[in-house]
Amino acid sequence: MPDFNVIFLDKSFLALEKPAGLLSVPGRGAEKQDSLAARVMAVFPEARVVHRLDMATSGLILMARGKEAQRVLNQQFAERQVGKTYEALVEGELSVANGIVDWPLLCDWPRRPRQIVSFAYGKPARTEYQRLEYDAARNRSRVRLFPHTGRSHQLRVHMQAIGHPILGDEFYATPTGFAAAPRLLLHAASLAFFHPERGERLILTSLVPF
Repeated sequence: MPDFNVIFLDKSFLALEKPAGLLSVPGRGAEKQDSLAARVMAVFPEARVVHRLDMATSGLILMARGKEAQRVLNQQFAERQVGKTYEALVEGELSVANGIVDWPLLCDWPRRPRQIVSFAYGKPARTEYQRLEYDAARNRSRVRLFPHTGRSHQLRVHMQAIGHPILGDEFYATPTGFAAAPRLLLHAASLAFFHPERGERLILTSLVPF
């Protein structure tokens, strides 16, 4: 049995569920060769990377089957034609139920891979959020997040920047928020895109595990 979870498969692409704690693609060094991409390519050697998730984030990832499908899917991501929806648990109660964070981000180079908000030097980054519920007993909110850009750590930094870091985040949560969860509570819950061969709009979903 393959050690990855396929939720959709046809001759053009695979849709997979990446668990938290697994790299999307191999990193540098022998200890970082295990990844979702490596596992998939051991079974489907024609599979090609289209996009990535942070190691700590779980959820949906697409991989193309062949160069042409990769080109078409890469173009959709580059042109922001792919609708991405995430779900997260964050610290505290959001005072505004719906909002947009439109703050540019920059790599905090001395502390990389951390990112920071920088209005002077950052690259444009835009996140829409929607409060789903508030747990008063544990002082945490469930939110739905819609990234309109794809900067590194974008959702994590934007939620921290408005005072509601994601629970279990080793880089951006408060000590209490980091200790409140065994993992980063951020999940890529849905992707909407055009089939790379047939062209129809697809919406794939993944059950949020927290």
